[in-house]
Amino acid sequence: MTVESQTTGARPDPSSSAVLPEVSIVLPCYNEADHVAAEIERIVAAMDGSGYRYELIAIDDKSTDDTLARLREAEAKYPQLRVLAFRRNGGSGTARRIGTAEARGEIVVWTDADMTYPNDRIPELVDYLRAHPDVDQVVGARTVERGRHKLLRVPAKWAIRKLAEWLAATEIPDLNSGFRAFRRATALPYLRLLPPGFSCVTTLTLAFLSNQHTIDYVPIDYERRSGRSKFHPLKDAYRYLLQVLRMIMYFNPLKVLMPPALWLMGIGVAKGIADVVRYHFHLSTNTVLIFVTGLIIAAVALLADLFVRSRGD
Repeated sequence: MTVESQTTGARPDPSSSAVLPEVSIVLPCYNEADHVAAEIERIVAAMDGSGYRYELIAIDDKSTDDTLARLREAEAKYPQLRVLAFRRNGGSGTARRIGTAEARGEIVVWTDADMTYPNDRIPELVDYLRAHPDVDQVVGARTVERGRHKLLRVPAKWAIRKLAEWLAATEIPDLNSGFRAFRRATALPYLRLLPPGFSCVTTLTLAFLSNQHTIDYVPIDYERRSGRSKFHPLKDAYRYLLQVLRMIMYFNPLKVLMPPALWLMGIGVAKGIADVVRYHFHLSTNTVLIFVTGLIIAAVALLADLFVRSRGD
């Protein structure tokens, strides 16, 4: 369901249930009992001071601690807060997807409940989108990495980001920042593509870029998270890599498949010329295999591109 734009003029009471919110903030929560109340208080204080009509959608992803109890207490305290409780753990991507589908605001904000992102700056992201009608998404680009396992995280994220930049043909200052605001109507067609895990933010970035939607970046500070990190340096880095390739394949398969196909065919031709000279016009088996492999990959690339162009989305 698309929410129509509100008429301009005097802004009604943000707590009024008769008027749709302008901003929906989606807050996935998993085992954040020690600090989720403080995070909600920080978000509410910032949004109350902004003057925007807003709703805060907090999703408990089947926490094993008292997170849901803390959320219910906050829900009774803040009328703008809605709590959704999952019956089984679905992952942060699932929480963000369902939260965005449930959102009623024209602008949706994604953030986390672990005290890492500057949630007091959420109104700045909203202001940026309202001031730039040509921008579809604004992302908080982290200026420093403060997470654990930095020796593994930093090189892996850099390499995956550079791959994504090459595949998307644009600079991406922060590929997987979870602090962002976007126009809900623009994002709705891509919600079905979001994976259940952390790489959902990467997916949304690449979906927007692959369809010529404008993304701008603003620098933000990034603090060490409260509580235990759910990020696994090896498994999640592997998922990020696969998701980058999957998204580019989904929108532009030629970008992924045609370069190796052309390289293999080129190597096959060069080796074939060498074989002709060396073996008196006889081709070796591996020369034929290399060229045919490149030819098969090129054919698959063209078929995949034809499918993408006929898909209609």
